[in-house]
Order: sequence, then C-alpha cells, then structure tokens
Amino acid sequence: MSAGVLSRVPGSWILLACIGLLALNLRGPFVAVAPLVDLMQAELHFSPVLLGLLTSIPVLCFSLAAPLASLAARRFGAEFAVTLTILGVLAGVLVRSAGGPVLVVAGTVLIGVAITVGNIAVPLIIRRDFAPRRQGTAMGIYTAALNIGSFLTSVAMAPLAAVTGWRLALAAVAVLAVAAIVVWVLAVGPRTAFLVSDETEGGGSADGQPATARSSGWTTFGLTAGFGGQAFSYYGVTAWLPSYLHDELGMNAAQAGAASSIFQILAIVGGLGVPFAAKYMSTTAVAVTLGTLWLAVPVGLLVLPQLWWLWSTSGGIAQGGGITLIFIAVIKLARDQASAGRMSATVQGLGYCLAAVAPPLVGFVHDTSGSWTPALLVILASVLTFFASTTLSVRKVPKGR
Repeated sequence: MSAGVLSRVPGSWILLACIGLLALNLRGPFVAVAPLVDLMQAELHFSPVLLGLLTSIPVLCFSLAAPLASLAARRFGAEFAVTLTILGVLAGVLVRSAGGPVLVVAGTVLIGVAITVGNIAVPLIIRRDFAPRRQGTAMGIYTAALNIGSFLTSVAMAPLAAVTGWRLALAAVAVLAVAAIVVWVLAVGPRTAFLVSDETEGGGSADGQPATARSSGWTTFGLTAGFGGQAFSYYGVTAWLPSYLHDELGMNAAQAGAASSIFQILAIVGGLGVPFAAKYMSTTAVAVTLGTLWLAVPVGLLVLPQLWWLWSTSGGIAQGGGITLIFIAVIKLARDQASAGRMSATVQGLGYCLAAVAPPLVGFVHDTSGSWTPALLVILASVLTFFASTTLSVRKVPKGR
C-alpha cells in the first residue's frame, strides 16, 4: 500500500508517525557531535579547524547537495529517496563511530548528504499525499520533530558518553534510524519503499484538484532570502548564545548550555503553532508575528540582556515557526511536484549556504571588535532579512488551507 493511499484512509497516523520519526534522524545525528568534541579531540587529535568542520560539514552538504537531492527525489521517487535517507544516515552514523579521523569525516559527509535528500523529499511527500487542509499540520509535526531530535540528542550525548565512551554514544543514534526504517516500510510497504520510480510528472494537489497557487521567480527569490535570514540567525544564535551568556552574565558552561537549550526546545511551540495560527490569521499576519518574535532576540540581548530567558523563548518560537511557514509556502505555491522540488532545492540550497557562514562570521565580528554588540547587529540584519522577505513572499498563501 502506498503512502498516498495511507494518507486518505483511517490509519494515516502511521504516515504522520513515520514523518516524525524520520525528522528525528534529520537533525539528531548532526548535533550529536557538539557535546562530545572534547572527548573526540583527546583521542583523535583533530586540529581546531577539522574539529569545527565536524559540525559545519552537514550544513555545507545541505547547501551543496540540495540540487542532487532534488534530482534524486524526482528520478528515484520520493519513497525511495526517503529510504536512501534513512539507510544513509544509519550507515553514516556507524562509519563515523567506527574508526579514526578519516572514517569520522567520511561518516559525517555521508550523514550530511543523506539528510539533504530527506530535507527535499519529505516536503514533497507532504505536498503530494496530504489534503491541503492537513498539509500545514503535517509540516508542523515534521519541523517540531526536527527540533525534538536536536534537543534530545544534545541532552543525551554527554551523559551517555560518560558511561560508554564517545564512540558508542555516537553509534547509539542509529537506534533512531532503525526505528524509522521499520515504521517507514510499514507505512508504504516493502515494495514501494525499495522500488525506484521516476516521479517527474507534474500533478495537482493532494485532493485531486489542480493546484491553484502559482509561484514566480520573485516569490522563489523572496522565500530563499527569508530562509537564508532564518537559517543564518538560527545557526548564529545557536553557536554563540552560550558564549554571550558566559561573557555578559557570568554563567558557567553548564548554566549557559542549559539556558540556551530554551532557544532549541521552544521551537516545538512555533512548529506546531504556525499551522494552527494560519487557520485564523492571514499568512502575512503570521509572518509579521514571527518576525517580531525573532527581532526580540538581538534587540532584547542588546538592551536588556538580563531578560535572556524571555528573548530565548521568543526566538525559539520564532525559529521553529519560521521554517514551518516557509516550507508551507513552498508546497502551497509550487505549481506541481516537479516545481516544488526545484523550489525547495533552491530555497534550501542557497539558504543553508548562508547558514554555514553564520558561526564563523559572527565569531569573527566578535573577535575583531572585542564586543558582542557588532555581532548582535549582524544577527539583527539577518533577522530583518527574514522578516521582510518572508512577509512579502507568503502573501499569496491562502488562510486556512
């Protein structure tokens, strides 16, 4: 039974559960390295540059491999692309934890490429196999699960490594991939999961009616700029918020790490809240709300840093909601499946290119100036880009669809 059939009959919750499980694998293995870098450095003797690449390689793959991932989803079919994603993540996790520096880097690259395929394929499945009224909910569950995977992995890695060592801790992430492949095969059936099918046809919306929304080059450009601003802001804040809290408020490493986790976990509220809000508000109003919440982060930290918890909460909701809104716009405004794949590849490919630049650029500005103020102004500029570009680009997305 295909995913398209499952999404229209009782039991379609299996497909939703599968999308959630898959999403846990699209960020968890990526963030698992950060809590373990000191342990890995002690054994592998990586240079600081190579150590930094372990966390930036997947983001670079999200950008550089996006066109190839879009082609794979069209030529192999979305279902087989998801299968490749899960098996690629599983293989990458095991390779990364198995040997020396070469295998660690090779496994990291494999994880990054596999995740990139999933980044493209999952929105296509949501667009194709869910009725328009349910696409927002499915996308919200997907993006919320991305952040749940990041949060759970970040919290679990250090304690697990203290008991088992860093290799077994990294390998333990494979449990998520095993669970995902089992549920995926149940959701779509073994034949569909492992069958290559050319999916280059056009197609209408999931309810059998032709798609009425139409995207333009300017819309794609605007969504790309919005996604780039969102991604740059997210990775910039994620990389440097703990250091900011240490320098400005005197928090130790454990306190700063726990405080910055608020920014991560509150993304779940944004991811699930945007589809709900879009039923009662215009997408323009949703975008303005998210942009305002995002602006509170750099502005609040500049003006009232002691209220860091409020700005982290606001930013967490905004970053989870921002990526959800942009993905919803992509699947709603694309003319057909093929154009949705191309638009998604463009938006994510160029957007994640900016994301990869964020941590080193924000760090460079801080080190050069000796102050966090210029660094926060860089974040402010990227947030304003998200605000303006997203608000202008989502105007054609109908309310309540």
